[in-house]
Amino acid sequence: MAKILVIDDERAIRNTLKEILEFEGHSVEVAENGRLGLDKALSYPFDLIFTDIKMPEMDGMEFLSAYREGIAQNHSEEAPVVVITGHGSVDTAVESLKGGAFDFIQKPLDLNRLLVTTKHAMDHKSLVQETKVLRKKVGKRNQMIGESAAISRVRAIIDKVAPTEARVLITGSNGTGKEVVAHLIHENSQRAHAAMVEVNCAAIPSELIESELFGHMKGSFTGAVKDRAGKFEQADGGTLFLDEIGDMSLSAQTKVLRALQENEITRVGSDKSIKVNVRVLAATNKNLKQEIEKGNFREDLYHRLNVIPIHVPDLKDRKEDIPLLVNHFIRLICAEQGWKDKRINDDAVQALQQHHWPGNIRELRNVVERLIILSGDVITAEDVNLYI
Repeated sequence: MAKILVIDDERAIRNTLKEILEFEGHSVEVAENGRLGLDKALSYPFDLIFTDIKMPEMDGMEFLSAYREGIAQNHSEEAPVVVITGHGSVDTAVESLKGGAFDFIQKPLDLNRLLVTTKHAMDHKSLVQETKVLRKKVGKRNQMIGESAAISRVRAIIDKVAPTEARVLITGSNGTGKEVVAHLIHENSQRAHAAMVEVNCAAIPSELIESELFGHMKGSFTGAVKDRAGKFEQADGGTLFLDEIGDMSLSAQTKVLRALQENEITRVGSDKSIKVNVRVLAATNKNLKQEIEKGNFREDLYHRLNVIPIHVPDLKDRKEDIPLLVNHFIRLICAEQGWKDKRINDDAVQALQQHHWPGNIRELRNVVERLIILSGDVITAEDVNLYI
C-alpha cells in the first residue's frame, strides 16, 4: 500500500482519484491547491504525488519547483510527481518533465493510464530505494580499515585529493587494497554521481586493449560485428580506473597519453575524434621508473598519471591494524553468509599478527574466511596454526 497525495482544485477530480486509488488499496490525502499541497508534501513522506497544472494560489509547475527545493533543503526522500494536464497541453507536459516530474496524464482521465502510471511510479521509487541500499552496501565494502600511521597518511591524502580533478597513481603490492583507494577517491569526488569504470590492463590481451579502451567500428577487425563504445566513452563524466597499468602495451600507452592530453579518443577503425570528460586513476604493483628504464613504459605518460602519488603499504608494515581488520572481516563475511558472528580470542589475533602476509589484505581475508568455516565456536591460536 502506498501513501498518495492528490492536488487538484476541482473537487470532482480529487474525489475520483481518491476513490480509484483507495479501491486499489492505497491511502490517499487530498489538497485543493498547490499551496496546501506543498505544506502536506513537505510535512509527510508520501510515496507518490499527483498534481494538476492550472490551480489558484500556486499552480502545478510552481508546486513542483518548490517541492523539489524543499525536499533538497530538508535532505528528505523525494516522491515521484505525476502532473495532470488539460487535453492537448503537450508543451506544458514536456516542460513539467524537464522540471523533474516523473510523468504526466491528460484530462479526461483514463483509468488504465492512471493505474499503469501509478504502478510505474511505485516501481521507480522501489528501484531508487534499492539503489540507495546497494550503494550503502558497496560503500561498506570500500572501507579503509586501520588506525596505523601508515594507513592514516593514505587516508589523509585521499581526503585532500578526492574533491579535486587531479590524476592519481596508486602503487603497492598485490592485495594491499589499491582498488579500495580508487573507489574511495571516486566516491568522495565531484563525479560520485557518475560511473566509475574499471579496466584490468593485465587481464586483457595486448591486441584487444585498444578496442577495450577506445571502442571500435563495425568491421574494423575480425569479430567486430557492430560499433562498440570503449571504456573512455563509458566513463564520460565519471572516473576511469586503469588497474595494473604497468602491463599495458606501448601502443595503447601512446593512445592513452593522447586521450589525456587532448581529452578525446578515436575508436579503432575510425578517423573521427570523440570528446570525453574523464578523470583517470591508475594503479600498478610495478616500479614504473624501472619499467621506463627498461623501455616498457612511456616516461611522458608516467608524468601525466603521477600528479598525486599514493603508495599503499604492505600489511607487514602495519601489523597493528590486523586486530581491526580481522574483526571487520568476521562481521563482513558472517553477514554475507547469514551466519552468527564468530568470536576470536586474543591469542589467535596475536598469532595472526606474527604471520608475514605476503598476500597482504587479500590473503588475510581468505584466512579469516577459512577460520570461520573450519574452526569451532571460538577461533583459537591452535586454529590459526592449523589452518593458516
